[in-house]
Amino acid sequence: MTSIRSNDPLHGVTLERLLTELVAHFGWEELGEQIEIRCFRFDPSIKSSLVFLRKTPWARTQVEQLYVRWKTGDWSGTSKPDPSEDLTTKNTKITKDPSLGART
Repeated sequence: MTSIRSNDPLHGVTLERLLTELVAHFGWEELGEQIEIRCFRFDPSIKSSLVFLRKTPWARTQVEQLYVRWKTGDWSGTSKPDPSEDLTTKNTKITKDPSLGART
């Protein structure tokens, strides 16, 4: 039997898991340097960051871009996510399919 595998590197990854993995790997200080948002720089917590990221699409996109780059090995450690860039990584384009519902 053949299993179908999604090309979406964020498939099945909740925002909470994504953020938790980034914090465990980079730490809050490095995340605050890579993505300049207040919830990563001042009194950071997973809970407050999740609330902000769920309400702020541009910030969530930057966090998702950083995660995808890190997980796919396309991470130099010096470049910040480009908010104008689409999430195309290694011939994989991440799109939101309204029939699948929102990612959480």
